[in-house]
Amino acid sequence: MTYQETCEYLFSQLPMFERQGASGYKEGLDNSHALDNHFDHPHQKFTTIHVAGTNGKGSCAHTLSAILQLCGYKVGLYTSPHLVDFSERIRVNGQPISEEYVTEFVENEKSFFEPLHPSFFEITTAMAFKYFADMNVDIAVIEVGLGGRLDCTNIITPILSVITNIGFDHTQFLGTSLEQIAMEKAGIIKKNVPVVIGETTPETRAVFEAVAAENQAPITFAEDQKELISASQAANGYEYHTRHFGILTGELAGTYQEKNTNTILCAVQQLEALGYMHPCASDPYKPCMNREVRRGFKHVCTLTGLKGRWQKVNEAPLTICDTGHNVAGWQYLSQQLNAVRCDHMHIVFGMVDDKDVQGVLELLPKNATYYFTKANNKRALSENVIKVYAQGIGLNGESYPDVKTAYNAAKSAASNNDFVFVGGSSYIVAELLKNCI
Repeated sequence: MTYQETCEYLFSQLPMFERQGASGYKEGLDNSHALDNHFDHPHQKFTTIHVAGTNGKGSCAHTLSAILQLCGYKVGLYTSPHLVDFSERIRVNGQPISEEYVTEFVENEKSFFEPLHPSFFEITTAMAFKYFADMNVDIAVIEVGLGGRLDCTNIITPILSVITNIGFDHTQFLGTSLEQIAMEKAGIIKKNVPVVIGETTPETRAVFEAVAAENQAPITFAEDQKELISASQAANGYEYHTRHFGILTGELAGTYQEKNTNTILCAVQQLEALGYMHPCASDPYKPCMNREVRRGFKHVCTLTGLKGRWQKVNEAPLTICDTGHNVAGWQYLSQQLNAVRCDHMHIVFGMVDDKDVQGVLELLPKNATYYFTKANNKRALSENVIKVYAQGIGLNGESYPDVKTAYNAAKSAASNNDFVFVGGSSYIVAELLKNCI
């Protein structure tokens, strides 16, 4: 098979939650353990950091990876979903997994894994762990796919666990209360392994404290540490004043990155205490100073290939895309949109059918023109359905059958002093970056 044929096999032949929803989700770790045994436990051949949470886990995972790279480590990075190409999910020092490796892995191993009837994510996780072992990485930053306790990444025992925050998302699998969702996310907390919690509520904090105590896991609540003193808009991202790392310039824009930054810096402090930041891995006589942290924040996208976080895709009219896709994320994105100064705002918008569509729509600006659309995805909510919901709360716009048509309509209607935003779903942003830019 060619690489494209291999990717299509993975997308179409294996149950895939991202495309199919509930029918593509497989609960439990039986297949993960079977694959792990088959490949001789590759995840035990390198050190890991495990990152979970409702929002922000991708930004945190990429930034930690960037900092570790600059400290001289060979770093694996496993994230999801991809936006343009499958290979984005599995990286070593920012470089995507090779097409040849993906193709050979599937061709050589499908006779073993097909009888297991694994999910897409189970196979992709097994591929990532084997690739990192084959590439002799020093450390890998592993992002949870969904939840934590039963996520197939949860066969690892990391040196550090990070849980960014808890919000209402994937409630059909994780529970309908914040306590239930927190319990699922807390499933990545391991015995005697330190854990950093980014944000809590009274309901979730008690859950994390109880699970950490049960596992004798040292717990740090980043919101108590207040490592971030202040943040302000800068020319290229955000400027952060911190307690122990000086002034940082964050390449990732968006007000929601303030919380992520505080979480990341607390995680860095834990890594320093564990001896993973000092001395430098490639030179035992070179200390890992704040310079590496500053450079990691400033160049995270270049170092790791991160896309879709308040990403500028055009200058005039200013056009931004963002993968925020649930109420918790849009509570920050709505503030960001309301702060934009422009003559008029144009919003290309679509969502998938298992999100709180009404809750997100109520957070959107009322004075914008909307271009309702859908991604090429079985979970995508019809653009006409979104339009009906939106009109019911005073949002005005038209519906378009695909992202490219909607984006072209917005671009044609916008003047140079207007603002265009594209988002509502990772899949909307993916199609923008793949087909329109």
